[in-house]
Order: sequence, then structure tokens, then C-alpha cells
Amino acid sequence: METQMAQTEPQTREGNAMERFIRKTRALFAAEPDLDKRWNSLRPILAELLADPEVAAAARNWPDCVPANGRAENLLFYEDPDYGFAINGLTKGEARHGQPARIHDHAHIYTLYGVLDGRERVVRYDRLDDRSRPDYAEIRESSNVLVSPGEIDLVKPYEIHTEITVGERTVAVIIRSQKGGDFNQGRYIPEKNGYYESLGPRQTPCEMLPRR
Repeated sequence: METQMAQTEPQTREGNAMERFIRKTRALFAAEPDLDKRWNSLRPILAELLADPEVAAAARNWPDCVPANGRAENLLFYEDPDYGFAINGLTKGEARHGQPARIHDHAHIYTLYGVLDGRERVVRYDRLDDRSRPDYAEIRESSNVLVSPGEIDLVKPYEIHTEITVGERTVAVIIRSQKGGDFNQGRYIPEKNGYYESLGPRQTPCEMLPRR
């Protein structure tokens, strides 16, 4: 987890915070083909979005995401027509206190997870087995961190993790290299050394910022 200080560039202040984020992200993706460098370079651009007061105010009215039929829910703010990256929101109400998301990976995609409001625990895991059995996985907890607004976590392909609420509403902005929900992701059951795959989160179209 890293906290990034928002950087403002007067020459690129046109538009609202989301429009500026999209413009800068598209420019970065066009200029940087190396995926690890690209996604690490995206951190300060996301930090600027998280620090915008208009985004923070709008997030108070974003609907809570509700798991249903075995799938999580994400708010879908934007999907880029050229580079494929998606901007999601994830809101968890106080009623979900102490409930972890399933231990999971994001399959082949990169994900940048930025905390906008509230706190939660992010738990990471290492995989120990040789991946030779389709329904078996041994994992071990490698980190357990309480994260706060402004903190940003990069989740690379197939990295294993979960988030646990701590008694308050939490809001995150998530940038994915590909919109989730159309492909299977890994699911882990450590008490049984179990593994299976299922579709990622349902995508619910939503406006990040109120229309002017």
C-alpha cells in the first residue's frame, strides 16, 4: 500500500476530475507499453482523482454494492473504447462489518484499488502448491494491512487477496485493465485447501459525478 500525493498540472485542468483522469490515463497507456511500469505510473493519476473534493462529495450518494447470486457487484463508471480499461466504484455499507470478500484473484488483469472513504483491512496471500491439481490450492497469509483514504494498492494478475470491512462504510475507486464480470476468477478456500473459478463482479452502470 502506498499513499500518493495528488499532483496538479494547470495545463490539464480542463474538464471534471473523471474526464482529466481518463485523458491522462489514455496518454499514459499510449506512451508506456510495459505493463508493470504503466500500472505503477498510474498511481499518482488515481491519487489525484481520489483527492478531488467533487468526487468525495459525489461518493456519499453512490449506491451500496450488494452481492447477489454468488457474485459481487461493482459500479461501472467508464470503459475505454480503445485501451479497454474500466473505472469501477465499490461501496460497502456498515451492515457488512467484518464480512470479508471471498479470497480471490483477478485472473489475467491488472487492478489498481484506491480507497476513497472509510477504512478496511486488505489481506494478501502467497500460493504454496505447484498448481498441478485443478481443485486444490495451498495459500498462506503474507500481509494484513489496515488501509485508509488515499491509499492505493496494485493487484497484479493472479495475486491472491481479500478485503475485510471494519465497521464503517467504505468506498473505493478501482481501475481495471479489463472490465470484470465476463471471465472467471480464482476463488480460494484455505480451510479446505480448495480452489475453484467463477465469474467476477456484476457491472452496474452508474454516474461517478452528477451531470451538470
